[in-house]
Amino acid sequence: MAQVNGIDVDELRAYVASAERDVEVADRDPVVVARWAGGDRAEVAFASGEAPVFVGGPGGPSAMKMVLASLAACDVDLVVNRAAPGVEIDSLIVEATGHFKVRRYLGFDAAAAPGYERIAYVVRLKTRGGTLGQLAELHQACEQASPVGDTLQRPVALSLRFDAS
Repeated sequence: MAQVNGIDVDELRAYVASAERDVEVADRDPVVVARWAGGDRAEVAFASGEAPVFVGGPGGPSAMKMVLASLAACDVDLVVNRAAPGVEIDSLIVEATGHFKVRRYLGFDAAAAPGYERIAYVVRLKTRGGTLGQLAELHQACEQASPVGDTLQRPVALSLRFDAS
């Protein structure tokens, strides 16, 4: 079992090979359920059994900060997995910033969209022996293969059913 950056390279290669044989192996359909936890705090549970996460409330990250956190964490995961076969990481930091307006959220100024107007992020990567070609591939992966980055860059079908009593 070869470990690079905390990733079992043999296991990763086997997973990639299985996905190449049957692309649907790599598809995901996550389910999350957020429950009100008092005030403006939500407890987010995952159908797959991971530990719940609290969003909002005193001392907790807001949902909008979690969007940035998801982008940053996704690219950490992407870089670590793409680097694992041959690039040892000394340090990896992804810093994301964004700007949004809360006027519509607060119930006034319907013209001001409530979502992010812009997001920027930087990946700071230090490797042990990474070649320029390998680093260029990791850069390209961040631009083209980040699921969260891709989701933020394009329209995504969103449907809402509101059940109230």
